[in-house]
Amino acid sequence: MEITKQTLIGDILDYDIDAAKYFFEIGMHCLGCPHSRGESIEQACEVHGTDADALVEKLKAHLASVGK
Repeated sequence: MEITKQTLIGDILDYDIDAAKYFFEIGMHCLGCPHSRGESIEQACEVHGTDADALVEKLKAHLASVGK
C-alpha cells in the first residue's frame, strides 16, 4: 500500500488495523467514527496540530516492518 498525505485513514486501518496506534499517538481517538475514517492523513494532522509528513513516514516504516 502506498501511503501519502492524501491517503484515507479508513483505507489504512482496513489494510492494517495495528496502524491505529500511530493515530492514537497524535490524539486521534475517534477512529471508529465514520467521519474520521473518511479523513485523509493531512486533514487529521491539521485538526490535531501535528506534522503530516512525520506521520506518513511512521506509517510507511510500520508497514515495511510488518512486511505489508
